[in-house]
Amino acid sequence: MNAFAQRLSLRWPLIQAPMAGVQLHALTVAVSDTGALGSLPAAMLSPDALRNELQAIRAKTAKPFNLNFFCHEEPAPDPAAEAAWLATLRPYYAELGVDPAQAGSGASRAPFGEAAASLVEAFGPPVVSFHFGLPPPALLQRVKATGAFVLSSATTLDEARWLQQHGADAVIAQGLEAGGHRGHFLSGDLSRQAGTMALLPQLKAALQVPVVAAGGIADAAGVAAAMALGADAVQVGTAYLLCDEATTSPVHRAALQGEAAVHTALTNLFTGRPARGIVNRVMRELGPLRGAPHPAFPRATAALAPLRAAADARGSGDFSPLWSGQNPRGCRAVPAAALTQALCRGFDNLEPHS
Repeated sequence: MNAFAQRLSLRWPLIQAPMAGVQLHALTVAVSDTGALGSLPAAMLSPDALRNELQAIRAKTAKPFNLNFFCHEEPAPDPAAEAAWLATLRPYYAELGVDPAQAGSGASRAPFGEAAASLVEAFGPPVVSFHFGLPPPALLQRVKATGAFVLSSATTLDEARWLQQHGADAVIAQGLEAGGHRGHFLSGDLSRQAGTMALLPQLKAALQVPVVAAGGIADAAGVAAAMALGADAVQVGTAYLLCDEATTSPVHRAALQGEAAVHTALTNLFTGRPARGIVNRVMRELGPLRGAPHPAFPRATAALAPLRAAADARGSGDFSPLWSGQNPRGCRAVPAAALTQALCRGFDNLEPHS
């Protein structure tokens, strides 16, 4: 019997990674109803929108689910950096016939705060996960007081030890292969990050809490490999991007199914913080990683938004964040339940928790 699955009342120790911008509650519910742990990303949802999504989950399933938040610090506005970033993008605005005045400002993602804590208290999700560390102690205590099982991502052994020391009930070992934002929070040095199968054994040897393997796992064989290396559970994200219940855009879906999907890179162009996505035109021409002056996370999004909208309308992903891990071969245009069942064949040597 797998202790992680038993603790969370799951049939299988599989977590669908929360993926902001490409899913809402439909994917969460579909995965949870299959016996794995569906996740809902909250970072890009207003409090009202999040309340609506939580109400929909509660109306459609009684199964456990995971509610995910970002824990970054909101940066102060930096007009000089934002002006420099907009100036860099001006030739693209001219090419696409977009007025630079359409470029907005402000943050595209909100950190966990008072409103989010109140919603956790109101709805009591069984699992709450965090990215970029953990919230301040007072807010974390409010989450734990609901009885929620708390997860957070680590990209290094130092981060994993910090998370265990500061109250995480389990740690997600996010390997360098994973799609989307790096969960790093103690250091921005990308050279410190390891691949999943190198990071996982380090965390297992050092921690007393369960460790979840994430990054590059796209099929049952990958699930089995992670479990063989000692993972208590496995988290999969990219493979779900083509599922019927995902809200992945048409240009993103096309990119995941094309030859371009084999080339991913870490980039901070789209949000201001490194995240892995399929290399597209803007990443090739500007370079995937930019130093100062560049708006801090998540304020870089605003200047690219009008370009993304204009290009998307023409069927082009040249200016879109096409998030993807390094192993997109598990992406299948099928119902999420079918994909989850296929992934869970990697647990064939485990007795399912009923």
